[in-house]
Amino acid sequence: MGGQTLVIGVMGLGSLGEGIVRALLGSGPDVQVVGVDHDPGVVHRVRNRLDSRVLSLGTELTDLKRADLVIESVSEDLGVKENVLRRLRSACSPGTVLATVSGTLPVAQLAIASGCPERVLGMRFFLPPPFGRSVELVRTSMTSPDAVGLAQRVADRAGSDVVSVGGGPGEAATELVYGYLNHAVAMVEQNCATVEDIDTAVRIGCGLPYGPLQLLDLIGLDTVRDTLRTLHCRTGNRSLFPALLLDRMVEKGRLGRKSGRGFHLYTDDGRVVPDAYTRREARPVRDLDRIGVVGSGTMACGIAEVVARAGLEVTLVARGGDKASAAFAAVDTSLSAAEGCGGISEGERIDVLGRIEATDDYAALSTCDLVIEAVAEELPVKRTVMGQIDAVAKPGATLATITSSFSVADIASATGRPSQVIGLHFFHPVPATELVEVVRTGATEDGVRDTAHALVRRLGMNAVECTDRAGFIVNALLFPYLNDAIRMLVRTDVTVEEIDTAVTTAFGHPVGPFALLDAIGLDVSLAILRRLNAAAPDAGPVPAAPLEQLVAAGYLGRKTGSGFRIAESRAAATA
Repeated sequence: MGGQTLVIGVMGLGSLGEGIVRALLGSGPDVQVVGVDHDPGVVHRVRNRLDSRVLSLGTELTDLKRADLVIESVSEDLGVKENVLRRLRSACSPGTVLATVSGTLPVAQLAIASGCPERVLGMRFFLPPPFGRSVELVRTSMTSPDAVGLAQRVADRAGSDVVSVGGGPGEAATELVYGYLNHAVAMVEQNCATVEDIDTAVRIGCGLPYGPLQLLDLIGLDTVRDTLRTLHCRTGNRSLFPALLLDRMVEKGRLGRKSGRGFHLYTDDGRVVPDAYTRREARPVRDLDRIGVVGSGTMACGIAEVVARAGLEVTLVARGGDKASAAFAAVDTSLSAAEGCGGISEGERIDVLGRIEATDDYAALSTCDLVIEAVAEELPVKRTVMGQIDAVAKPGATLATITSSFSVADIASATGRPSQVIGLHFFHPVPATELVEVVRTGATEDGVRDTAHALVRRLGMNAVECTDRAGFIVNALLFPYLNDAIRMLVRTDVTVEEIDTAVTTAFGHPVGPFALLDAIGLDVSLAILRRLNAAAPDAGPVPAAPLEQLVAAGYLGRKTGSGFRIAESRAAATA
């Protein structure tokens, strides 16, 4: 290392390379950053975005000859990376450390191909800085301690948290997340929902820091496409074959945030430009004064509560007087809990209850402007109830079903007014969630759709719209991802704990796939996967055998004390 100045080179100024450069800028007067890309247009763009006073940019590898460490951030292709590393070895000084950012290719193979294996290691950034702070240092049996020490120093200067995920778990997490991103691209390709609605649905519905299409833009569509190709060749998993839309967008130069346009449009400094063509404008709709809710379970009571708290009158219809009284009492209990924690006052609780009429008489629905079916998730039951609602609802009333897995059109066909029927998929528990999927069939009128959106806005929730397809948005993306995680246990030696840790550490998910499966319930997850598969036998996810076996044996997750993990309380009791 010459003098007191630390010279850090970055070869490849795509999303990750630019992010690394950005993270290193301003790390001190004793650090100089040199960025190189073969494309002059890329160099020009990065120069305009970043502070050139502390950054040297160029297109020639010889610009990196003074570097103490060079981070290689070119495309995820074995031949390309091997060639770049060999050229870097020739262009740089004999002591330069070379770090590859590859997330799926073997670092040892790259190190040997470079011709200087003792000076090569991996620096695995799972997400581009500053959107991701984690980096894993991957050393081989040939990597010198000095090279590792320098890489650690560079990671510290970049403000990155050095984590230990492990090669197998890290690759498993990448495969799972990139497969889910690929499914999201296919959803856009099939016109199931808009880009904004898909991102919003997953971000809110799954609690993720970024929507899938926003994340694709941040990583770079070309990087994701190339990584998917590598993973598909290695595994043969059809879900990892890049979606055609991804290929088309890369061919057109729509690479994401780094090129200014991907699934979203970006300003020169990388901020998202709102798309005026996809923003949903509020339009005049029919008055909503009284809402009907049919059912007496947790979902029905939750919907009745949030509707009444929004200031609307509610008619809650249950099957029998006892069930109607019990449903009203359940709402009162929930409101009392909210009062106890300061969420509402006693007066507000009384006012909300005063807006709810609980009865077992379907005729009471005749004055409702919109009626929501919220009975058990059994298709014959839902069709019967919708027919009963249709018989008493006033002309022009909107009818909604909260089904999470059945076709809304199938349920609507039980009525004489399918054009007035729409899906409103609330999430559990309703009072604590912010998302509603609005599901429109081919027959649903525009005014009915607008009325549904108006109700969701009135409830203070976020509405996302999708076509009438199995799983809608959230379940259609979430459960194949969870199923793939289970399948990974069969074909690799990576453990449940390692995969969960890798996904949360590397990609910022709030929980790993197996912790989420246990929380949802393995029986519930299996039922949803079966429905997704039944809806599309040729393309839908076939439930993984271990999931079938665990459910058959009574291991249902957190509710039974054991699933993919043993609950701490049960483990302590049997210790």
